[in-house]
Amino acid sequence: MVVGRHIIAELYGVKKDLISYEDKVREILEEVTEKAKFNKIGSMYKQFQPYGVTGVILVEESHVSIHTWPEYELVNLDVFTCGEVSKVDKAFELFLEKFKPTSYKHQVIDRG
Repeated sequence: MVVGRHIIAELYGVKKDLISYEDKVREILEEVTEKAKFNKIGSMYKQFQPYGVTGVILVEESHVSIHTWPEYELVNLDVFTCGEVSKVDKAFELFLEKFKPTSYKHQVIDRG
């Protein structure tokens, strides 16, 4: 029995202008969350100096989180939802479209 899907990913070769500052990271996370049809409860972001962002969106189904290292062109991404697993798959596809990594590795964990 699968009660949820969890995708943990590392995206490499992401352009620095996409992941350096909170405004752009927030825009991407919020858009993907909406397009994947998650039910957002709230969000929080932290801008690091001189650059880099951590963000978490709490959704009814679970969460979406991101940590960026622009100096390494690296994004660590975590998308988890209980219920309809297709939402996680959709969100991950959208993140790949938005961040356009040159490569990535990920794990898909069916929870339960």
